[in-house]
Amino acid sequence: MRVYVLVLLIAAAVAYLVTPLARWCALRWGAITAVRDRDVHAIPTPRLGGMAMFAGLLVAILMASRLPFLHSLYGNPRPLIGIVGGAALVCALGVADDIWDLDWLTKLMGQVLAAGFLAWQGVQLYQLPFGDVNVISSTRMWTFLTVLTVVIAMNAVNFVDGLDGLAAGVLAIGGTAFFLYAYLLTRTAGGADYASLAALVLAALVGACLGFLPHNFYPARIFMGDSGAMVLGFVISAAAILVTGQIDTESVMNRQRFPAFLPILLPFAVLLLPLLDMVLAVVRRVGAGRSPFHPDRMHLHHRLLGLGHSHRRAVAVMYIWTAVFAFGVSALVVWSTTEVLICFGIGVVVATALTLGPLRGRSTPDPAPDPAHDPPAGPTAGPATDQGPGAPLPVPTPEEVR
Repeated sequence: MRVYVLVLLIAAAVAYLVTPLARWCALRWGAITAVRDRDVHAIPTPRLGGMAMFAGLLVAILMASRLPFLHSLYGNPRPLIGIVGGAALVCALGVADDIWDLDWLTKLMGQVLAAGFLAWQGVQLYQLPFGDVNVISSTRMWTFLTVLTVVIAMNAVNFVDGLDGLAAGVLAIGGTAFFLYAYLLTRTAGGADYASLAALVLAALVGACLGFLPHNFYPARIFMGDSGAMVLGFVISAAAILVTGQIDTESVMNRQRFPAFLPILLPFAVLLLPLLDMVLAVVRRVGAGRSPFHPDRMHLHHRLLGLGHSHRRAVAVMYIWTAVFAFGVSALVVWSTTEVLICFGIGVVVATALTLGPLRGRSTPDPAPDPAHDPPAGPTAGPATDQGPGAPLPVPTPEEVR
C-alpha cells in the first residue's frame, strides 16, 4: 500500500507544480473559457489544466518503474504503452479543442483512435463474468465493446465538468474507491505478487486529481478543459478494463465470488453521476428535436443550483453521492452483502437529506472571484461555436503572459 501512496503523492506533486505552467500556456495560446449563457463562472477563465494532470500521470508511472514492488508490471510494456500513449493522444486532442474548438465529429474520431490504440496494445475486454460463466465472444466484438466503453467514459466525464472542482473531485473520490477495490481484490485472489497494474494507474489518477484540485476549487483559477476531462475518462475506463480482464474468478473464494464480478458494476458506480447526466442530456435534447451535443443549462449541477445550493455546496452534494455509490459497491470486497446494503441505505438517506433538506438556500453566498487574479475581458472576438461571433474573450496582460 505504501508504494501506491508514494505513486499518488508523486502524481499529486507534479500536477500541482505544473498547473501554473498550464495556466500560463492557456493565457499565451488563447485557451480561455468566456462567460456564456449556460456557464456558471462569472469571469473568463483559462483552461488546459489537463496538461498538468497528464504530466502528473506520466511522471508517476515512469518513476514507479524504479520501485522493486512494481517492477514486474513493466515486464510486458504494451499495456502501459497503450494507457500512457492513448492518454497522450486524448490530451493532445483536448488541447487542440481547448484552443481551436474542434467540431464534435473530429473529437469523436480522435477518441475512437485513442481507444483503438489502447485495444491494439492489449488492454481490451475479453471476458465478462456472469454468474459462473464467462461470456466470451469474437475478438472483433470485444474490440468494439472496448472502444465503445472508453469513448462513453470520456464523454461522460466531459458532461459532468460544469462546476469548479466537480469533475476532478468526483474522479478522485470514485478513483479512490476503485483503487481500494483493485488492491484488496488482488490480495484476496491469492498469489505471491500483489502488484496490480490497475491499482498503479488508479493511484496515479487520484494523485493527479488531488494535485489539480487546489487550483480548481471555487473560484477556479484554471479549468481542466477537454484535455483533462477526456484524459480522466480514458484512464479510469482503462483501469476498469484491466480489472475485468485480469481477475481469475476461479481463484476467488466462494464467499467472495460475487465481488469478483464487480468490475462490471464498479465503473458504473464510480461514473454514475457523469453517465446519468450524459444520458439525461441526450434524451432531453433529442426529445426536444435538438442535437445531443446542443448545450443547455439543465445538467445535474444546474439543477442543484436551481434548488438553492451555493456553488460549493452543489459540488459537495455531488461528491457525497459519488462516495455513497462508489464506496458502497467497492465495500462488497470486504463486507457481506447485508452489511453493505445497510450502510448504503444510510448513505442514501443522508445524501438525500443534504440534497433536498432545509439547508439548501440558506448558505452564505460564495465569495466573488478576485479580478486581480484573473485575466480581464478584452475586445478580441471569440469562436462562434462557443459564444457567438464577436463575443468578448479575455486578453492577458503582459504581467500574466510573463
